[in-house]
Amino acid sequence: MLTIAKSAEAKPNASPRAGSSRSAVVLVLMAAALSGTTGTAQALGHAGDPVAVGAGRLAVGGGALVMITLTMGGRRALLTGLRRPLLGLTVIAAVALAICQIAFFSAVASTGVATGTVVALGTAPVVTGLSAAVVFGERLTRWWVAATGLAVFGCVVLVTAHSQGPAQVSPTGVALAAAAGTCYGVYTTAAKALLNQGVPATAAMAVTLSLGAVLLAPVLFIRGAELTGLRPLAMLAWLGLVATAGTYLLFARGLTRLPAATVATLNLAEPLIATTLGLLVLGERPGARAAVGALSLLTGLVLTARRPTQEAPPHGQEDTALQGQS
Repeated sequence: MLTIAKSAEAKPNASPRAGSSRSAVVLVLMAAALSGTTGTAQALGHAGDPVAVGAGRLAVGGGALVMITLTMGGRRALLTGLRRPLLGLTVIAAVALAICQIAFFSAVASTGVATGTVVALGTAPVVTGLSAAVVFGERLTRWWVAATGLAVFGCVVLVTAHSQGPAQVSPTGVALAAAAGTCYGVYTTAAKALLNQGVPATAAMAVTLSLGAVLLAPVLFIRGAELTGLRPLAMLAWLGLVATAGTYLLFARGLTRLPAATVATLNLAEPLIATTLGLLVLGERPGARAAVGALSLLTGLVLTARRPTQEAPPHGQEDTALQGQS
């Protein structure tokens, strides 16, 4: 975390204007909406190995963003993320993203979809908020705590409403899910630090996703046979180009103008989108319990959007705080 803090010290976060903040909220919610299509796409793609899917979507998404960046003349920006002093941030982000993919899908296999998803989604905004408070000096207001609590509660109710019978709880699976949520929080913080250093959003996402894909290449090589065939390839194209490249590009543009803690809470819109798609596309019929969860989650998101987390303190105060942690 000290590496991120030192990099964040050079260019503290600038406070966005109100209009810019509102548009950034929309971008993050759009990113969550695209990410929320993942479960539906996997169901329609008939892919049996979610770990291979996770590695494949990073490879396609990261590769697509690299191509877009190069087309836009961003070769220098890509290389900047692979050189000192930003190389450490890039590696932290890529490793966190790779571990997040493996840990989450392994957690789901071990402890079930409902438990794994709830633990991971519930952990991510908390870790992001605490990390952002330490690294960037973001103020975690009571409003943010209340809004995040409502959103996490709604997420728990919404996700578990679809489970059948008693929840399957495995200590190993819960630990893996918590690790996935923690790594996502670390990734968000590291990505925010890269953006604060002036790395363009597209280049920052391209370099972190593609490096994460490289780290997961052995998984794809060993377990990628299931991704052959028309349906799995179509699914992989959607997940890689839209639900990964598109998602992270919108996510980064929103993260550029919003505090990391706010972005993490807004990302909880993903299960709400997934449930809506399940209703409209897959014919699922969530009951009253799911409706209560959706309402609580939606309320938390609205509260977060109306009053984002307060930005970092002025430059001198931030430097003093960071020096005190060194």
